[in-house]
Amino acid sequence: MLELCDVSKSYATPQGPLSVLAGISLRLPAGDSLALMGESGCGKSTLLHLAAGLDVPDSGRVILAGQALDTLSESRRSALRRHRLGLVFQAFHLVPSLSVSDNLRLQARLADREDSAWTDELLGRLGLIGMRDRYPEQLSGGQQQRLAIGRALAVRPDLLLADEPTGNLDERSADEVLTLLLALVADSGCALLMVTHSPRVAAPLNHCLRLSHGQLMEATP
Repeated sequence: MLELCDVSKSYATPQGPLSVLAGISLRLPAGDSLALMGESGCGKSTLLHLAAGLDVPDSGRVILAGQALDTLSESRRSALRRHRLGLVFQAFHLVPSLSVSDNLRLQARLADREDSAWTDELLGRLGLIGMRDRYPEQLSGGQQQRLAIGRALAVRPDLLLADEPTGNLDERSADEVLTLLLALVADSGCALLMVTHSPRVAAPLNHCLRLSHGQLMEATP
């Protein structure tokens, strides 16, 4: 589902190029889950952005669902994200003027893949069915993150990319959100790549890699 082949990425700084990723390779099959760990600033989010086609590598190749992202125009990468990817971030990025129900449907509508039965099932699984007409500001942090996860999965993506999805939550809410996320991912059959700094969050996933000094290595949470 996702493959990175010898990917390198650097950024310009006043002191010269700063190498963030140096010849990274990984493979994530459909239905598999992978936790990506590492210290703050080590390049985890950069790798996630490359996987989503939000940025392009200096060298190497990112292949999503059999398509090399560097060969696609920005508009085609955007279309691929809408139809094949779900994105969940530490910040919830909900639309404040939309209700819970409309926030949940948003991504699926943009991709012309709305499924009313799946939407209603998600509302129930998310514990939000009685809150469907509320607005994000009327929800707790844990409820907002559950809604953000549901929105990403409403399109039935092939790959879910999650960047510190429990980072803004207290421990109890984080555990509840993580349990729900993994259950929904398992039921949908999509692959999951999750960036986290927490060994506790990484532990339930199938595999764990650590990013350090631009290189990936096997890790145990």
